[in-house]
Amino acid sequence: MLDIKLIREMPDEVKAKLKTRNADYDAVIDEILGIDIERRKISTSTDELKAQQNKVSKEIPAIKKQGGDVSEIMAQMKELSAKIKENDAVISDLEARQKNLLLSVPNIPADSTPIGKDDSENVEIRRWGEPKQFDYEPKAHWDIGKDLGILDPETAGKVTGTRFHFYRGLGAKLERAIINYFLNTHGDNGYTEIFPPFMANKDSMTGTGQLPKFADQAFKLEGWDYYLIPTAEVPVTNMHRDEILFEDKLPLKYCAYSACFRSEAGAAGRDQRGLIRQHQFNKVELVKFTTPETSFDELEKLTNDAEKVLQGLGLPYRVVALSSGDIGFSSAKTYDIEVWMPSYNRYVEISSCSNFLDYQARRAGIKFKKDIKSKAEFVHTLNGSGVAVGRTVAAILENFQNDDGSVTVPEALRPYIGTDVIKK
Repeated sequence: MLDIKLIREMPDEVKAKLKTRNADYDAVIDEILGIDIERRKISTSTDELKAQQNKVSKEIPAIKKQGGDVSEIMAQMKELSAKIKENDAVISDLEARQKNLLLSVPNIPADSTPIGKDDSENVEIRRWGEPKQFDYEPKAHWDIGKDLGILDPETAGKVTGTRFHFYRGLGAKLERAIINYFLNTHGDNGYTEIFPPFMANKDSMTGTGQLPKFADQAFKLEGWDYYLIPTAEVPVTNMHRDEILFEDKLPLKYCAYSACFRSEAGAAGRDQRGLIRQHQFNKVELVKFTTPETSFDELEKLTNDAEKVLQGLGLPYRVVALSSGDIGFSSAKTYDIEVWMPSYNRYVEISSCSNFLDYQARRAGIKFKKDIKSKAEFVHTLNGSGVAVGRTVAAILENFQNDDGSVTVPEALRPYIGTDVIKK
């Protein structure tokens, strides 16, 4: 959530920066400002009435003690009290309207975020590894998985529906091996491992920005104020909701495995086959809480940490800085890591690493202090996929396939899976 003071003091700059997201929020900003003016005017008037009420309340005992008649004063006080109560109700309504509008406005892009209308104007930062040159036509991962008997979307379709998978045999072991490898690697790099709930309440979903904007993307439990989480970012970030942290403990670094659930509304026709776009998938998430002064440096470190697990697997990838028209709703700056997929003949996103500045912290009430006497201020939150597990399975099957139909298991995974090759 944006700071109302920022909107109040620099409305034109806020509007201009929001326009770089390829969207126009001018009318919303103007409405927020209009409500703000009205709310502050009524608040000032109410404060004056309350001051008057306090002053007269202190005078009444003295008047009574001197034998004076306070009946007229009491009648005036009753009217005053009714007016204060009426104003408080109006202020409460205005504050609720203002907050709902603020929750609908995305974060403003950081100055270092490339300006662009959409993903076509993302900027490549670097590449790692060289895509393998095949002397035969490489197969897509869904065909490899079917031929090896390790991926079974047909049975999942019967049991649940489309965009779900059964993993079988070494397919299931490969998925589990990747999860363990990711968690152990990030743990060795200083992240505290968390195993979070796979459900979160409305306040948690609002705190990280999934609600109210993306309600149509979420799976809500009927009859409960719970949602299946779209990412471990939601429960892990909200671990510190409404808390005050201390600077000497920052940055806090967490890694968490979770299943993730997304309705993928509006994604019909995209990546219908395979593991790229599923309603349920596994992911290891990295989450950081930092000071404002260090958050951009921590974004670079977080992105590098996500890259390390791909390097350890020997998977070619590239890092791109997302343009202002492509960054997520809550993000100020995002790097996407895209892994090479032979069947696509292009790089495909496998991780997004974002700095949200104080946007999520303001929504979730997460602050920090330099010491016990200092004033609390909002932390900066960051997160990144470290990385998507199903997409890693897909990338391994495609990049390490052999002409005999088998798949070579990356060396880093062999201690976890217990074999160096997946074959019929």
